[in-house]
Amino acid sequence: MTTAITTLEEKDNPYALSHLDALESEGVHIFREVAGEFERPVILFSGGKDSIVMLHLALKAFAPAPVPFALLHVDTGHNFPEVLEYRDRVVRQHGLRLHVASVQEFIDRGELKERPDGTRNPLQTVPLLNAIETSRFDAVFGGGRRDEEKARAKERVFSLRDEFGGWDPRRQRPELWQLYNGRHAPGEHVRVFPLSNWTELDVWQYIARERIELPAIYYAHERTVFARSGMWLAPGEWGGPGEDERVEQRLVRYRTVGDMSCTGAVDSDADTVEKVIAEIAASRLTERGATRADDKLSEAAMEDRKREGYF
Repeated sequence: MTTAITTLEEKDNPYALSHLDALESEGVHIFREVAGEFERPVILFSGGKDSIVMLHLALKAFAPAPVPFALLHVDTGHNFPEVLEYRDRVVRQHGLRLHVASVQEFIDRGELKERPDGTRNPLQTVPLLNAIETSRFDAVFGGGRRDEEKARAKERVFSLRDEFGGWDPRRQRPELWQLYNGRHAPGEHVRVFPLSNWTELDVWQYIARERIELPAIYYAHERTVFARSGMWLAPGEWGGPGEDERVEQRLVRYRTVGDMSCTGAVDSDADTVEKVIAEIAASRLTERGATRADDKLSEAAMEDRKREGYF
């Protein structure tokens, strides 16, 4: 089993925390802080690796008691079937409460319109904010990490959002000495990011150490895909493949999961957690930079979504 790299300090001091222990301790601390400060927190859960690790931390934070928060999934309607199956199985396994905010329902009611490119990830903002307002969630846990993308790099652990769900950099508070300020006015809420200081490699090393099960699409498998904009996309009703785009079978895996219309697979033979860790250690691209078309719509795509209320 792959383990974290041991530092000289850890060798000299057998009581020193490994870097994974330190990250885990920070995440558990954040969950307990939120439980003490807020009335109606919720965990965003997509069935992706980051939200899975986040839930694992929550289970540890409150064991042997159950997790005192519900889960919220913003369902685009274009999710990978393997991921939805995993989501439902985890909910049953741990006796969790699941709220689903459906993009399709908003489209059916005429409150959202399909995009010409068929991508639904940018359409998640309205269902998310509606679910937060309707259920009166005052703290919303997200699995964002600072290493993923430049807009996420400057995010606080406790990120204040206004009454419209929007993010204003001028209103964010300093977080010296891990002191988190959860104060907010009526109608406002706070997004909380327990994995802020983790890297993709940290996440996978932790998955290996804790023997955390993931949806199978995170490991190499044969899949029908087609090439578009430098990515291998899955065929579907959202607009692919086009007339000049050839479908083929390839050995691929997914580094991140989201809307099938904009989440690309990568060529890979990494079919075990150890092989995935070795592959990531050699990579020079983040998973979002390499495989998420929605982040490539513009230089400020993620920044714009933050201001509108999504991330």
